Amino acid sequence: MTTQSQAKNITEGQLAEQIAATFLQNNGLTVIEKNFRSAYGEIDLIMRDGKTLVFVEVRLRSNTKFGGAGMSINASKQQKLTRTAERYLQINGDSACRFDAILMHALDITTVEWIKDAF
Repeated sequence: MTTQSQAKNITEGQLAEQIAATFLQNNGLTVIEKNFRSAYGEIDLIMRDGKTLVFVEVRLRSNTKFGGAGMSINASKQQKLTRTAERYLQINGDSACRFDAILMHALDITTVEWIKDAF
């Protein structure tokens, strides 16, 4: 059963991903896929920047008590994203790629911090 708090977080997360996709499209990237899932995890957005495939992790935080959005992409999360990206590439073919992060704070979700080659 989904609690009201969980439902709110899902809705905010979906909104954050849509804002991130629009922001990146406005900066010349093209959406390839959203919410790609594998046994290892999920990649929020897969986009193309010229000839480069871009795996995008979108992070939204309501407070910085535990280091904020950027700090939440720890080594474990990076490993899950890398394995998921490897699976995507196995299915769809190899391509030059990179990992970007889009960071937002819930108090001002319209302010986007884009980190290219985040890891």
